[in-house]
Amino acid sequence: MKIILTHEVTGLGAAGDVVDVKDGYARNYLIPRKFAIRWTKGGEKDVEQIRRARKIHEIQTIEQANQVKAQLEGVKVRLAVRAGDAGRLFGSVTQADIASAIKAAGGPEVDKRRIEVAAPIKTLGAHETSVRLHPEVAATVNIEVVAA
Repeated sequence: MKIILTHEVTGLGAAGDVVDVKDGYARNYLIPRKFAIRWTKGGEKDVEQIRRARKIHEIQTIEQANQVKAQLEGVKVRLAVRAGDAGRLFGSVTQADIASAIKAAGGPEVDKRRIEVAAPIKTLGAHETSVRLHPEVAATVNIEVVAA
């Protein structure tokens, strides 16, 4: 099935790209989550609009990405969450929680879809996440999860 991506999807493409994927992946995952729309001849107009919007919001050059990377890696992020006696969390820390904690710590605003967590964060302590700033630049952010 041919689709138009409306958001960046890791391993598939960026917003505005027209890609060919399996029907089930498009129908059951990408389209319901608003990551993509079906491709039509009239949808080609939408592609240009999506690309213009992406160009405005994304980091344009590697130099800008490296500046934001330096800001992110210099920020000490503390995230207070509810936890049990054994240090296990009630739930887990999400990408949205991490993005708001970075902003609250004085760091730059980060899109939650650009944050990559290797394994779900379900315990107290220090954890490491990655933020994709540019296709060639990723920042490593250290997060300290503490009990609230």
